Order: sequence, then C-alpha cells, then structure tokens
Amino acid sequence: MDVPLWFALIIVGWLGVKFIRPPLWLVAVLLLGGYLLADSLLAPAIDTAIK
Repeated sequence: MDVPLWFALIIVGWLGVKFIRPPLWLVAVLLLGGYLLADSLLAPAIDTAIK
C-alpha cells in the first residue's frame, strides 16, 4: 500500500492536534517557522544535519 507523504503528514498532524490539543498559536508558529526555514540560507545546513 503506497500512501503519499503529504497525505500521511496531514493525517498525523490532524490526529496530533485532535488528541494532544496544542494551542493554535503553537501550531501556526511551527508551520510558519518550518516554511520559512525551508526557504532560508539554513536549508542546506539543516538538510545535511538530517541526513
């Protein structure tokens, strides 16, 4: 069974918000921060650190 990564992330994120109930501002900060880091000068450094 092949599930696209974007679909799996949406399901895991939805379940996390539903059951853990983090504040909405924290969810917004994490989403915005991840988006901004992915398009910054730090992206190559983060990519090599993850691998």
